[in-house]
Amino acid sequence: MTDRVYNVLFLCTGNSARSILGEVLLNHDGGGRFKSWSAGSQPKGAVHPMALDVLSGLGFATEGLRSKSWDEFAAPGAPVFDFIFTVCDNAAGEACPVWLGHPMTAHWGIEDPAAVEGEGQREAFMTALRYLRRRIELFLALPLDSLDKMATERKLKEIGRSEGATGTAEQGA
Repeated sequence: MTDRVYNVLFLCTGNSARSILGEVLLNHDGGGRFKSWSAGSQPKGAVHPMALDVLSGLGFATEGLRSKSWDEFAAPGAPVFDFIFTVCDNAAGEACPVWLGHPMTAHWGIEDPAAVEGEGQREAFMTALRYLRRRIELFLALPLDSLDKMATERKLKEIGRSEGATGTAEQGA
């Protein structure tokens, strides 16, 4: 086993809910083996208040979270990513920046909890968090040090088709 730290980017259009949840979950559950960020093609400019409420209510750190453009991560000096996961169907279909290092990509589409208003919104965020956490658990269980690129990409796409999947997991980032 290596001491390598893998860099991961979660992408969504608005970067206010699902991609933020993915960033926080992987940074928390990754045991120091992963460093994750999130971004959007058309960032909302603020993290959704319910995302912050749900995360902090479950004991996750939320300081420093912000809605940001994926352009920040295509600029000189940005981290070089090993993996990029799109978590909304719109971002999966958009033309992404050219990412340095040719990261492995997969679509892990999940319904947008921010689209739910009123009484069911908290439950929608909890459901999205549960689906993302399951995908991240499956990802963390992969023997990344021993899988070749093709096998890893196949496994990442399989993870994207797990419970709660939206869109097509064949789309890339």
